[in-house]
Amino acid sequence: MSKVKVGIIGATGYVGVELIRLLNAHPQVELSAIGSNSFVDKSITEVYPSVGIGNDMKCMKNEDVIKNSDLIFTALPHGVSEEFVLQAVKEGKKVVDLGADFRLKDEATFKEWYNVSFIDKKLHEEAVYGLCEHYKDEIKNAKVIANPGCYVTSISLPLMPLLKAKLIKKENIIADSKSGVTGAGRGLTLLSHYPEINENMVPYKIGNHRHTPEIEQNLTDAAGEPVEIIFTPILAPMNRGILSTIYCTPTTPPTGLDNYTFETTCKIYVPLSAVSSYKYRESWSKYASQIEGYDFE
Repeated sequence: MSKVKVGIIGATGYVGVELIRLLNAHPQVELSAIGSNSFVDKSITEVYPSVGIGNDMKCMKNEDVIKNSDLIFTALPHGVSEEFVLQAVKEGKKVVDLGADFRLKDEATFKEWYNVSFIDKKLHEEAVYGLCEHYKDEIKNAKVIANPGCYVTSISLPLMPLLKAKLIKKENIIADSKSGVTGAGRGLTLLSHYPEINENMVPYKIGNHRHTPEIEQNLTDAAGEPVEIIFTPILAPMNRGILSTIYCTPTTPPTGLDNYTFETTCKIYVPLSAVSSYKYRESWSKYASQIEGYDFE
């Protein structure tokens, strides 16, 4: 079987370099092009030595990645990806956008939260939301896939099956989510500065975090009616990972499956190798660090 030629636009951010690591290990992928605005013509190992000795790939202009690839990942800030995606689709390429440009279906909501309008409305209508555990059939034939947000994934995966089965109430759902510092990106800010975050926990963007409408979009889709959530993001003194503690109220009496147990939850995700369900153990005092670096098949 021939390998798929894959390119990355925005390869030198934290998301891009993690993608390089994963794609280099994929047996069916040939990493054919990596793009950057800041490090054009530099070897990727000059920017990230950890990518591996002998990896002499050089960064090219982001604009040149499309013609050298069959499948493109865009790892760019919101409002920047869509023009690259539009060009790639015109050239018959498939795209996975790791940013936020295609995550929200409603343009008015997107403009409210991101201060940007859709460039091509038809392209947004055709884009598929990439939460593969719930939309895998739609993803298979999609030209454009919107990769879900990080907080969004950690909250949507546990709640969507419960809402769909009417096992929890849609009101008063609370998510307390702690994230590592790399989620804020590579650029230095006061909040991510070492003396500010070390030995500290910082709630931020309470009530106005941009992942809020995306979470509510997913939960609404699962419930079949509007769902709102109380979401508190907290920056934690660790490099990576997210730990979301979610509070919700069971329906009384349950209106969904009879005798719904932990084992029932596991069965929902059994076919999906990227999701594991565990009962809480008091000994797991370092849960987030235990799953760091996990590679999915």
